[in-house]
Amino acid sequence: MAVSPAVKTRVVIADDHALVREGLRKVLELDDSIELAGEAANADEVMARLAQGGVDLLLLDLLMPGCTDVELIQRIHAAHAELPVLVLTMHADPHIARRALEAGAGGYLTKDISTELLIDAMHHVAAGRSYVDPSLSAALIRQEPKAPEPLESLSPRERQVLVALVRGQSLVDIAAALQVAPNTVSTYKTRLMDKLDQASLSDLVRYAVRHGIVD
Repeated sequence: MAVSPAVKTRVVIADDHALVREGLRKVLELDDSIELAGEAANADEVMARLAQGGVDLLLLDLLMPGCTDVELIQRIHAAHAELPVLVLTMHADPHIARRALEAGAGGYLTKDISTELLIDAMHHVAAGRSYVDPSLSAALIRQEPKAPEPLESLSPRERQVLVALVRGQSLVDIAAALQVAPNTVSTYKTRLMDKLDQASLSDLVRYAVRHGIVD
């Protein structure tokens, strides 16, 4: 019985420089599990080739004629949300890398990486995993936005109710001051306890004092 050939990863190379595309073709030839599925030299050619289907991975230069910055990634992600995109660029800027990843890219590499690293990255991204140039990983981690403090999630009205509660005002008094029903203030109190992860009013008071909301 004849053995069926292994399924290959079909890669489209998108770069506006012919010499770069030629070099990438030679890289693809080094791995029997990868095959070239097409090339593109500008944004319109990229979209036209992807519309034909039969692509498992797009190897994409970040700045292609016909689009700006990460615009092409956004267009690709909107039209082909499941298609893995690996950016290969000269820009070793973590801010640009983050924008590309947020736009929908599955990986980001700079063009000074080794052939072995590029092939490894292609396999990772084609399989649905993320891959970031090791030289940028630490910088991207440092850029990770910190989780907001619970107090920052409070609306102005919630903060107002919190201050009133920890100052000892009753639900009725707070309702009268805010011109709302007492059960509305009760709802605010429950919401505050949930958002601030406090089990009782006394816990809310201690939390507020600890965080400088009241003296």
